[in-house]
Amino acid sequence: MDNKIIVITGSTRGIGFGLADSCLALGCTVVISGRQPQAVEQAIAKLSSQYGTVRILGHPCNVANFNQVQSLWDAAKSHFGRVDIWINNAGISHPRLNFWEQSPDLLETIIQTNILGVMFGSKVALAGMLVQGSGAVYNMEGLGSDGRLFPKMGIYGSTKAGLHYFSRALVKEVEGTPVLVGLIRPGMVLTDMLLGEHARSSPDWEANQRIFSILAERVEVVTPFLARKILANHKNGALISYLTGSRAFMHFLTMPFKMRNAHE
Repeated sequence: MDNKIIVITGSTRGIGFGLADSCLALGCTVVISGRQPQAVEQAIAKLSSQYGTVRILGHPCNVANFNQVQSLWDAAKSHFGRVDIWINNAGISHPRLNFWEQSPDLLETIIQTNILGVMFGSKVALAGMLVQGSGAVYNMEGLGSDGRLFPKMGIYGSTKAGLHYFSRALVKEVEGTPVLVGLIRPGMVLTDMLLGEHARSSPDWEANQRIFSILAERVEVVTPFLARKILANHKNGALISYLTGSRAFMHFLTMPFKMRNAHE
């Protein structure tokens, strides 16, 4: 595949790191980003040990800060000459508690990261791509994006529902331009974020663990699929989804043969 220059926010761990790894394996160049400089350095070191340093750049960025997001674009463009794909992956969640039990500070941080962060990333990337004459922006969906309601996940779910509306609006706005907007729906993936939402101390942990064993998938299984689909896509408004209805059905069918512990 072509050597695409890809910026992935929140790519020091979890799905973001998995996407970076998968895109590098497919021959792309990747810009790693996260809030903590040390985490960025550790991610780069790990990836560089396998892929070398030429196709990897690290740049710390808090997506809730517009100037830092602009700096991330500028660093990628200055170093590699262009940005072909920008993935707004950075996001945070919260414990499964009733809304009135959640911390006000955490509420503010989640909204700033999951909503403003995506808006800032989309604004910076789309503006830059329109100038360079090409590019694609993808927003990472999650629990709540499809409109289903999940008790005790109202804050996170609301941000993802809002992200879906915002993304669909962007799809309409970029029609007729040389850039496209897409959405990524990875399904249930075994990451620190998912396991953090479902604390082992919760009375629902045993039931949740059974659900994980059926539907949740490991990062290293999901992200190569997503990376291939992203690189092959040329359609504005595409929804790239891993856990389709047919795949979920097959998970249920094969469950007795491959039960696995969710926190392995």
